[in-house]
Amino acid sequence: MSRHVMRVTALALGLAGLLTASSLPAGAGPSDTGLKGAIDTILSDPRLDGAAAGVVVADAATGDSLYQRNGGDRLMPASNTKIATSVAAMALLGPEYRFRTEVLATARPKGGVLRGDLYLRGTGDPTTLARDYDALAARVAAAGVRRVAGRLVADDTRFDDNRLGRSWAADDESSYYSAQISPLTVAPDTDYDSGTVIVEASPAPRAGAKPLVALTPATRYVRVDNRATTVPAGRPGTLTVERAHGTNTITVKGEIPVQGTPTKEWITVQEPTGYAAAVFADALAAHGVRVTGPARLGVATPSAAKPLAVHTSMPLKDLMRPFMKLSNNMHAEALTKTIGHQVEGRGTWSAGLAAVDAYLRQEDVETATIRQVDGSGLSRMNLFPAAQLARLLVAVQDAPWYADWHASLPVACAPDRAEGGTLRSRMCGTPAALNARAKTGSLTGASALSGYVTDAGGRLLVYSVVLNNHLASSVKSIEDAIVVTLARSDTAANTIRPAAPQRARSAEPSAGLECSWRKPQPC
Repeated sequence: MSRHVMRVTALALGLAGLLTASSLPAGAGPSDTGLKGAIDTILSDPRLDGAAAGVVVADAATGDSLYQRNGGDRLMPASNTKIATSVAAMALLGPEYRFRTEVLATARPKGGVLRGDLYLRGTGDPTTLARDYDALAARVAAAGVRRVAGRLVADDTRFDDNRLGRSWAADDESSYYSAQISPLTVAPDTDYDSGTVIVEASPAPRAGAKPLVALTPATRYVRVDNRATTVPAGRPGTLTVERAHGTNTITVKGEIPVQGTPTKEWITVQEPTGYAAAVFADALAAHGVRVTGPARLGVATPSAAKPLAVHTSMPLKDLMRPFMKLSNNMHAEALTKTIGHQVEGRGTWSAGLAAVDAYLRQEDVETATIRQVDGSGLSRMNLFPAAQLARLLVAVQDAPWYADWHASLPVACAPDRAEGGTLRSRMCGTPAALNARAKTGSLTGASALSGYVTDAGGRLLVYSVVLNNHLASSVKSIEDAIVVTLARSDTAANTIRPAAPQRARSAEPSAGLECSWRKPQPC
């Protein structure tokens, strides 16, 4: 009997209960549990006046519904969309899947000269660093190449040339969490923020001079238009850093005081393929390899070409951690297109999302109730009922890759950012601390939290909280109060110890952006 059939047999009654609960009217739920009154009270917080709330709590072992409020309503999930994308990637690509970035040629060098073009071929790795391109260049030099009597060709044909997701906000164009997607790209840091450069502006030693601007990685692919001024110490800093639409001109404007704190921004590039080619070309030159012709983008590598150097990414099970802990949008989109190529032979959003949808149906998720238009949840067109998120969290627990995927979820109040991720400052000093694991989600007017928590009686629970259309700057403490209530209660014994939402504080994460997206001081 297949794993899928065994899972359906074992959980049929429980999942049927979760389905039934999702169709109940608002406020309805299992009677006499004590949990309904506690969560209903939390959801009566005035910050949710006029807002929409979809909330489901289920027994993780059986799928039995313990609480539901509007579980079938289609709400904007924000980054909870990454739950669907990530589990589909683990199932369809496999936890050991690795991306390859290759340097190839159709001839071997003779006398230090490579006749023909040098091909840089990417397959979608969103974690490739400048140092990885440097290592590739070093291997090309070690292969005896001193001059390329042709051009550097960047092969990004694994994906289509649609760089931005459906309905992504135009005013996010230079924001690093909305970078363009290409199978060839560069990440400037080990958060693997692919498709971006880090721009750091420091005050000059004297007032009246322009600030000092540095790029990481150092590259001529972008141009800095420095219009800013260093002002006397004590004056407020007003620097802004932004890339002009459709260009690689980054404008630095405003004022920075003498001895003031440098301003650091992560800015997207226009056309990541060209960015990768430029960084690699600089690395070749640094290793004594001269390329005669100009770079050419978007051309497929000939089938006769042989590898001169290969960079292999970390396995997907390890990539899951920066992806999910830090809610990295670009990882989600690269994986979506990679799934499309792997399953349907097309590196497109439509192919990838079709494969994700088919996988979710295999896990008994009612995909007819869902609209998913990207992998990350950045689009405001995504719709996902809380009941279906909860159902998916129940269903994947018996997958062979589940332990690795579960480990990628942020952990409440885990102080190490690589463990706590977007939850590292939340639910501290409660029974949910170091207990609850969940994927966060944040857009303006949309907030979500879905995952697992063990209650006071040792019972593992699944929960999904999706809140929409609120005008409050943050409703995160409402989500937290629900999870803390679960963690401090014995749900099987009906011993419920409600937690009240904390009032919003200035330090509370805003629902406008994931806290990990607030560079340079993320959660």
